[in-house]
Amino acid sequence: MKIKSLISTITLVAASASTMAQDLDITLTNLSQGLYFTPILTTAHTSDSSVFSLATAASAELQAMAEGGDISGLVSMLSNANANTNENPASGLLAPAMSTSYMLTNDSTNTLLSLTTMILPSNDGFVGLDSWTIPTEVGTYTIMLNAYDAGTEANNELIIDGGGAPGTAGIPAAPGGDAGTNGSGVTNSETNMMVHIHRGTLGDDDLAAGKSDLDNRVHRWLNPVAKLTIVVK
Repeated sequence: MKIKSLISTITLVAASASTMAQDLDITLTNLSQGLYFTPILTTAHTSDSSVFSLATAASAELQAMAEGGDISGLVSMLSNANANTNENPASGLLAPAMSTSYMLTNDSTNTLLSLTTMILPSNDGFVGLDSWTIPTEVGTYTIMLNAYDAGTEANNELIIDGGGAPGTAGIPAAPGGDAGTNGSGVTNSETNMMVHIHRGTLGDDDLAAGKSDLDNRVHRWLNPVAKLTIVVK
């Protein structure tokens, strides 16, 4: 009887340990010269969920984030999938060369980490981490993050006032106040409508006309555009 009781206790302890929460200390750093990141969404999830996938069409939720910085659809989707999330840790925009640090408390059943945040100024560009396997070993891990194109909107590089709704062409804002006006548009169509590595902003040096409203001396970028540091405790 005592042996059975001991076995039962060991089983309960093992089950409890397997469901213990895991704290991740996370820091996201904006590596760019002139880009801003909209509200950041970081999530731990299972392999049954995905925030985005390369070479596939963007979901409506990803499109809303990539074109207008709206993470609410992704948050709802992940909540329904029992993911652990941290929303908007920078309390707004993350400016060039700035960092934000935050914690994500994760259920051990969610073994993959993803992150997304829109790039401003861009049409549908975003910083992304797709389903990175969370280490079980305590330590500090650094990941360099690329910029992706959601493939949902032509990169016309034109500023629109207060826009950003899905399907509305144009860049919602240039938070640095360093964009031009009266551009004719870099393009009105794209051949690649799947999620892919962003080609970067083309821009020009004519802030009163030209093809682009973006300044090629300020807004151009090369990957990587962000650094993610994760401390597993």
